[in-house]
Amino acid sequence: MTLSQEIITIAICALGTMLTRFLPFLIFSKGKTPRYIQYLGKALPAAIFSMLVVYCLKDVSLLSGSHGLPELLSIALIIGLHLWKRNMLLSIAAGTICYMALVQFIF
Repeated sequence: MTLSQEIITIAICALGTMLTRFLPFLIFSKGKTPRYIQYLGKALPAAIFSMLVVYCLKDVSLLSGSHGLPELLSIALIIGLHLWKRNMLLSIAAGTICYMALVQFIF
């Protein structure tokens, strides 16, 4: 890419990011947020995380290899840590580290 193409690409990315950040405030600045938007704000995070879990586990084979044991142990650690500490970042980081360590060094 030429320098001008790189500058245009960065400008478009910055504009897109700013638009998605500022647009809700511009649309809903007059008053109260509509109920369906409030519902989406409550329902979508859980739906997205559920979809991510399904996506991450879709290729796990219970009949071959490690039989899904690294995934199961990591999920158990994530759930246990989250119930204990209620810290999403800690739960996800520890689960990822656990999974990678199990896959690299044990299975």
